[in-house]
Amino acid sequence: MTTHVLILCTHNSARSVLSEGMLNHLAAKLGKDVKAHSAGSAPSGRLNPFAIDALNNAGIDTSAYRSKSWDEFTSPEAPPLSIVITVCDSAAAEACPVFFGGHRQPVKVHWGYPDPSNAEGGDEGKRCAFELTRQAIGYRMLQLLALPLGELSQDALLAALNDIARS
Repeated sequence: MTTHVLILCTHNSARSVLSEGMLNHLAAKLGKDVKAHSAGSAPSGRLNPFAIDALNNAGIDTSAYRSKSWDEFTSPEAPPLSIVITVCDSAAAEACPVFFGGHRQPVKVHWGYPDPSNAEGGDEGKRCAFELTRQAIGYRMLQLLALPLGELSQDALLAALNDIARS
């Protein structure tokens, strides 16, 4: 059974998009039945071009990506979410909606990353910040994929995801 992971950031334009791309790419590469989705509480309606470049430069196809609201994941027809990860501090502070797609509420965890959009040094500084953020996200996603996702209780999964947040 597919493990669905929703990654949230307020505007769904940079960190959540990097996370969705890295998790889906690594899951496919490792043959794991995990599907990442990303969304925002106040989506910008556009993807940050530096995020798209960082993913494309890593060989990840982003042609189907778009900035979307977390409301898409609250209906009974939405995929059954197992994990919700917030990747920006403002999204972590917001009250998450109730997700109906599964039999139980997903495990929620915060994996914060500084906003690479705020990097100094002009475009080159931003490119570097986005690439470093992509790599940091990839490292955590590899740790997530190493977990026996279908075997862990919600409490054990939460503990393991919190351990990853501290790494």
